[in-house]
Amino acid sequence: ILPLLSQAVPPVPLGAQEAQALTERVQNGGTEVVKAKAGAGSATLSMALAAARFAGACLRGLRGDPGVVECTMVASELTAAPFFASRVELGAEGARRVLPLGPMSEAERAGLNKLVPELVASINKGVAFCNDAAKAGK
Repeated sequence: ILPLLSQAVPPVPLGAQEAQALTERVQNGGTEVVKAKAGAGSATLSMALAAARFAGACLRGLRGDPGVVECTMVASELTAAPFFASRVELGAEGARRVLPLGPMSEAERAGLNKLVPELVASINKGVAFCNDAAKAGK
């Protein structure tokens, strides 16, 4: 997870230390929820809200509503990763276009450069798993 805090609307002026602390808090949010629930659950309500929001956006896009934009993991050429979570314009045909990443702070750019190799490795592992499962008839 790499929150692009510099792209917040409305803009939020954050110093470097504040941005770093907030970035780490966002990145570790799921762990923080599990700790707060003493291991008795996870951030399921957050996931449910995200799923409901995305499903509504998909339906609006399929209906042909203009300007429907959501974040989703898609095949992409924005980075060296074959798939990347990006802002995507949705339409009647599905994902109409992947929007550019936009301007990033130096820290965000460094974070992106650090995470892409890890993401590529994870994607490759997932693709290999799916290919193996398909060969095995699962």
